[in-house]
Amino acid sequence: MSNAPGYFVSFEGGDGVGKSTHVRLLGQWLGEATGREVVTTREPGGTELGVELRRLVMHGDDMDPRTEALLYAADRAHHVASVVRPALARGAIVVTDRYLDSSVAYQAGGRELGEEEVEGLSLWATGGLLPHVTVLLDLDPVVGAARLSGEPDRLERAGDDFHRRTRETFLRRAAADPRRWVVVDASAPLDDVQAQVRVDVAARLDLTPVVEEAVESTEERA
Repeated sequence: MSNAPGYFVSFEGGDGVGKSTHVRLLGQWLGEATGREVVTTREPGGTELGVELRRLVMHGDDMDPRTEALLYAADRAHHVASVVRPALARGAIVVTDRYLDSSVAYQAGGRELGEEEVEGLSLWATGGLLPHVTVLLDLDPVVGAARLSGEPDRLERAGDDFHRRTRETFLRRAAADPRRWVVVDASAPLDDVQAQVRVDVAARLDLTPVVEEAVESTEERA
């Protein structure tokens, strides 16, 4: 999907599914298994500008859905131009916590804007860059909400119906594009979820032989 020599992996899912943890664990494992540079990042907040935009959209004053969608798209454009594309051009593996599918799920599904419009906005902002593989950590939103701690942000406060619609949108998009998406049950124990993520990502990126060689080398040293 990307013309760059690197690999691009995105994690998607509702709040409380464990994306940040699994981005970190997968990034560490891919670096060890492949010997490649791995860049782990997130949206919004993967750049200095993104940190400020994250504060505005997640902890700032209420805003209308179109404004929210435009701010996420602005963050994504800058993130891709300054972090993602340069890393891919170096041959790195980029693993991001959220990408354009989150905008479609949250602003189109959750906020009920036009799905094609929201997706088109992000594709324009990124120059059409899509991940090689997208991992959907799927979980009942009620269970995900119970895992959260601290003061809820604007999106976490949006209500049960909002989060039900976002989950349905994620699942619908995954079903429509099985070549890019893998769906993992995030209700399983963390180690089991990560093991499944590794197997699926390695297979989608055609890294299975490299990964098997790395595992065999580790076993021999042990």
